Amino acid sequence: MPARFGYWRENETAPVCAGFVQTPPLRPLLGPMPDRAARELVPVLRAVQPSLDSVQGENACAEAFAAEWTGRPGGWRVSHQVRLFRLSELTPPDPAPVGRARLAADADLPLLAEWTSAFAADTGQPGADHTQATAERIATGRMWLWDVAGAPVAMASVSPIIAGQARVAPVYTPPRLRGRGYAGAVTAAVSRATLDAGAEQVLLYTDLANPTSNALYQRLG
Repeated sequence: MPARFGYWRENETAPVCAGFVQTPPLRPLLGPMPDRAARELVPVLRAVQPSLDSVQGENACAEAFAAEWTGRPGGWRVSHQVRLFRLSELTPPDPAPVGRARLAADADLPLLAEWTSAFAADTGQPGADHTQATAERIATGRMWLWDVAGAPVAMASVSPIIAGQARVAPVYTPPRLRGRGYAGAVTAAVSRATLDAGAEQVLLYTDLANPTSNALYQRLG
């Protein structure tokens, strides 16, 4: 299914003041918009995706959209809330955990595709085969590992740099290896590499329901 993009304005001569994007099978992402724009988006999306069951956006516009879609206030629920962090001064973990950072290689693909699928499941994203996307990240030097004695223990990837910005995601450590500082170390490594590659801003979303990850990323700067 192709990506969808849309914009909204008060009338034909008014400036654009709202927009949305959707890359199926992911949910639509609503930009900041007036409630009216959110409500008027409902019939547009219903015509092409009548089974839509969720959207993502700022609280007010997402709630306006959901109320219009369901036809009643409160006929929806908030599934999760996230916050976008911007890196200020990078502060790597000190002391660093055992191991070292390294770029992922082709031989790591089966494991990292599996980890990417596990990350998607943990964050409530639709199931999909992540092999191709993971392979692209590896081929373009955007996926890093924390390695202990030759064995990967955590991963972090980053988006391409666009308009001076790049976003770190996904960051994943298998459950049995968590709590040892690996995620923080590999996130610091990929952030440093991204800054060195010319990024002016390094961004990262966190789940507000996870105080551990929120505290970790704030400690990193």
